[in-house]
Amino acid sequence: MSDRRRILWVLAVGLVSGASAAIVILKLIAQPLKYTPRVLPSRPVQIATKIRETKNEKLSSIDIQRLNEILGQVHREYVDDVPHEKLIDAAVRGMVTGLDPYSTYLDRNEYADIRSRAAGSYPGIGIEITIENSLIKILRPLANSPAARAGIRDGDIIVTIDQKPVGTDIDAAIEQMRGPAGSRVRLTVRHPASAELIDLSLERAHVEVQSVSGALLDTHYGYVRIAYFSDTTPADFIEAVATIKKEKSITAGPLLGLILDLRNNPGGVLEAATGVADAMLERGTLVTSFGRAEDARFSIKSNPGQALVGIEMVVLVNGASASASEILAGALKDNNRALLIGRRTYGKGLVQSIISLSDGRALKLTTSRYATPSGAFINERGIIPDVLLTGPDVLPGDPETDVEVLVALQELRKRAPPPMQPRIIARSKKLRK
Repeated sequence: MSDRRRILWVLAVGLVSGASAAIVILKLIAQPLKYTPRVLPSRPVQIATKIRETKNEKLSSIDIQRLNEILGQVHREYVDDVPHEKLIDAAVRGMVTGLDPYSTYLDRNEYADIRSRAAGSYPGIGIEITIENSLIKILRPLANSPAARAGIRDGDIIVTIDQKPVGTDIDAAIEQMRGPAGSRVRLTVRHPASAELIDLSLERAHVEVQSVSGALLDTHYGYVRIAYFSDTTPADFIEAVATIKKEKSITAGPLLGLILDLRNNPGGVLEAATGVADAMLERGTLVTSFGRAEDARFSIKSNPGQALVGIEMVVLVNGASASASEILAGALKDNNRALLIGRRTYGKGLVQSIISLSDGRALKLTTSRYATPSGAFINERGIIPDVLLTGPDVLPGDPETDVEVLVALQELRKRAPPPMQPRIIARSKKLRK
């Protein structure tokens, strides 16, 4: 690992029910960190990084003259007086954002915000949101959060924040709802089942974020959903499987199959995705990354041993499964460990690096592309499932009634049929006279 002050991130951009939702996801090579996707809660954490000296590219006298000429004209002629530092920031931001949709320049506040989001929890009301049909929609309130205690439900629409109408800018909505623990925010929400508007006053708090949930579907099959990947996800996944097995031990017979739900998972910590894959694979390559810099080229392989020996797997994906979730799905598919069911995944196969600058600012720069174990680059292509479902994406719901989970369960039963139940034949004795 070089001594450059660098944090590698995966930027996931997913589509949720036909609407776009951009989510920044963290990947740290030297030390995994947490990230909370489009969630408004949690505690900040300090990130220790190293500084790497880079060779400065000299501007030619013609370049300097052009920049000075433009700056001078703006200072003299623009309708408002703009501070010099703001103009320089805007110039740098324009240079970086012109590279691709994911690279950007981060000022001090933006950089500090990214580092705090990497904690996995920070002050907020505890909701995960997206945009659908130009409306800000709540995907779910987090457990034990101010939002959950206030009665906010899955699918609720946010109408106003602090009595101001909500537009279509999801980042602006997030910014409006952020604030220190103990402060309050007023929301007006509309339940999907009615046109009734409900006014709520919520006190922000530190909310812990859980990315993994699980359930025993019936006697022989389990279900685990990973909503996104943080650095605790592999351990949370193992714990969820252990809980299912423990619940299973109460009933008769073995656990035969597991459904892994990655629908609407926008991504997350890369090592978390490969950690989950490693728990299900005995051997094989998990992901390969290609870039110009030495530390942007790497390959992650599975370690011997797995937690789900003899258990068949089906993975659910859709058009909002992106980035790290595509890495996990690709690793399981290419290593013939699981059957993929659903729709073509989003196709986000680029890695971004957070490169700290000397003045407390940073660059988020695309530095490499990753490929699945078979060598397929998925960026703008996605992964095509083994069993392709038709129709629009379906938001994950109650696994016992979710139609796509039921399809996956049928496939599991084909691959790992339940044991035959012993037939009990009642025999009657004829009494002879």
